[in-house]
Amino acid sequence: MASPMNVQGIYATAVVSDLEAALVWYQRFIGRPADDRPLPDMAQWRNMSATGGLQLWCDDARAGNAVMTIVVPDLDAEKERLSAHGILPETEARGAFGAVANFFDEENNRIVLAEPPQG
Repeated sequence: MASPMNVQGIYATAVVSDLEAALVWYQRFIGRPADDRPLPDMAQWRNMSATGGLQLWCDDARAGNAVMTIVVPDLDAEKERLSAHGILPETEARGAFGAVANFFDEENNRIVLAEPPQG
């Protein structure tokens, strides 16, 4: 069998049709501006965790169809922070799996915030 892929990091991605408007929304969602725009149709937040980040890509044909999951240690704290910016979850669930809240950006990309089970 071949060797497994050697992964250094992974980026969650949202695809939008209006990159400038999305940058405003995601800056509120993440709580800081993008780290850089290495390409004209892409912006990214690097090092959101030890090995991951977030990228926004501008692509009219694929906009609004992304689904990403961001694991957070305290879902309630994130919901409170986001509500101060007018960003509210559409649905929530709690159980033995932990807790999840589904948010949607202005182009209908789904962002799941997930808190692992405690203890």
